[in-house]
Amino acid sequence: MSPTPRAFVFDAYGTLFDVHSVVTLAEELAPRQGAVLSQLWRTKQLEYTWLSSLMREPGERLADFAELTALALDYALAQLMIPLAPDARRRLIDAYETLSPFPEAADALSLLAPMPRIILSNGTLAMLRPLVEHSTLATHIDAILSVDAAGIYKPAPAVYRLAVEHLRLARDEIGFVSSNGWDAAGAKAFGFTTFWINRHGLPVERHAPEPDYVVGSLANIPAMFGR
Repeated sequence: MSPTPRAFVFDAYGTLFDVHSVVTLAEELAPRQGAVLSQLWRTKQLEYTWLSSLMREPGERLADFAELTALALDYALAQLMIPLAPDARRRLIDAYETLSPFPEAADALSLLAPMPRIILSNGTLAMLRPLVEHSTLATHIDAILSVDAAGIYKPAPAVYRLAVEHLRLARDEIGFVSSNGWDAAGAKAFGFTTFWINRHGLPVERHAPEPDYVVGSLANIPAMFGR
């Protein structure tokens, strides 16, 4: 059995914040294609983080998450042949600063206090800070860490090490929470106690150790510890 976590680290995009809350705006700007645009945009966004990490030469600058998010949108628009004016494209990109938290997120974070609750995300601090500050989660987050400090994207071990260095805890004393199966796999391989938020009933990843806990909602986590 893994030890009871002494702190919790949360992924941001898709875990605390619903990346597909942009669908309403996407549907307004691209009628009847909003949902597929959002899905393809997210898929390419993640692919570009992995490819950028793998393709970068030592010492070469890594394109940040804001840049990759914009490039992924451009790819999705091109594949779907959606002609979007520059101001409409800008509105979609800016929507990443006002993504909606999942409905249970604030209560779940609140119930886990006074344990430290931090974010570890692919996003830049310039993206993450306004996102958190303008949401209902602001008072429940103790720190925000970006992969920019590691110079590589998840699931590289150097990223997860940022949380160890910040919290000054053993790896298995840190509860890592993500809705992304690949992220939970990377965190478990690193040695965290992992909680996979499996909202869609997907199978576990096969290329890494299974997460310690698989739950359907953020709300399940406090309940596991009698909170």
